[in-house]
Amino acid sequence: METPRRFAMVAGEASGDVLAGLLLAGMRSRWPTLTAFGVGGANMALEGFDAWLPSETLSVRGYIEVLPRIFDILSLRNKLKNRLLSTDRPDLFIGVDAPDFNFGLEAALKAEGVRTVHFVCPSFWAWRPKKVLKLRQSADHVLCLFPFEPALLAQHGIASTYVGHPLAQVIPLEPDRLAARLRLGLGTSDTVVAILPGSRQSEVQYIAQRFLKAAVLMQAQRPELRFVLPALPALRSRIDDLVQASGLRRVTVLDGRSHDALAACDVTLIASGTATLEAALFKRPMVIAYHMNRLSWHMMKSKQLQPWVGLPNILCGDFVVPELLQDAATPQALAQATLKWLDTPAAVTSLHTRFTELHNSLRRDTAKLATDAIEKVLQS
Repeated sequence: METPRRFAMVAGEASGDVLAGLLLAGMRSRWPTLTAFGVGGANMALEGFDAWLPSETLSVRGYIEVLPRIFDILSLRNKLKNRLLSTDRPDLFIGVDAPDFNFGLEAALKAEGVRTVHFVCPSFWAWRPKKVLKLRQSADHVLCLFPFEPALLAQHGIASTYVGHPLAQVIPLEPDRLAARLRLGLGTSDTVVAILPGSRQSEVQYIAQRFLKAAVLMQAQRPELRFVLPALPALRSRIDDLVQASGLRRVTVLDGRSHDALAACDVTLIASGTATLEAALFKRPMVIAYHMNRLSWHMMKSKQLQPWVGLPNILCGDFVVPELLQDAATPQALAQATLKWLDTPAAVTSLHTRFTELHNSLRRDTAKLATDAIEKVLQS
């Protein structure tokens, strides 16, 4: 009889919950009687995950933005550590993204003999290079989403496995735009702009109003435009208030359903983050933007190692889509850059080719490769 495996997991924010849910599905096919517990969201719950706390608990970005919550977050991490080392000791801990939270927890568990895996190599090759030193102290093994990462980690003595990006399996090579539009009640001939201002409260604070002002400007030039705006349930009321205050018409606010929005749209105005990679996998032209607390911005900017911020540009090694960041992210500039895609069909076709190549490079049996690697860590 199989000995039930016990896995602790901490997935920060919505993107981590999606990745962890896909990973859990593969793990359960290997270990049907496993139990998994810790911090997670709705996608993990669908795979039987016992969430002690929701992923949104860790949903914060930036240096200044985290300060009001720093003591609560540190207290939470200490409570999790104590619980995982006493009453709920796991066979293995998997930290899913959220490196600023998970590295400290992983290091403490590893010091007490708990095996640790970190899922999603931190982008030390793009910014904050010292993160790789913390990673080496924290994780027994790293599951990498991008093919160039294992060689870089090996230079620092860190064991890792390239597992592909699970979203590249979930999102079809040729998304069905018509079906997505039918699900959202959009017409086949509508010109649709998807607005994705982010999944954190701080992003709604700093980005959503800019995006909505840009949408109003776009609508003034092209009254026929339709807008869709996915919102997490926890942020829905705030998003509804901002939409109403903006005066934007012909807009549908969705409960989640970002994949439907990306599949259905002609172009997306999108906050920098994992969602930009999802948009690339849906082969959609986009304008990437970000805005945050000014001091946080300057601190992050000083640690940037590459000229690009958006994942599609980083992975393609070129500015294949516009990036409008901080002071450059004015409503006027955002509106102009977004509308430009609608007037340049040749550029959209070329981008589709680049994104298809990217999609194929990331398409692997992620769940199996990751589970194989986890099993080796368990046996080591």
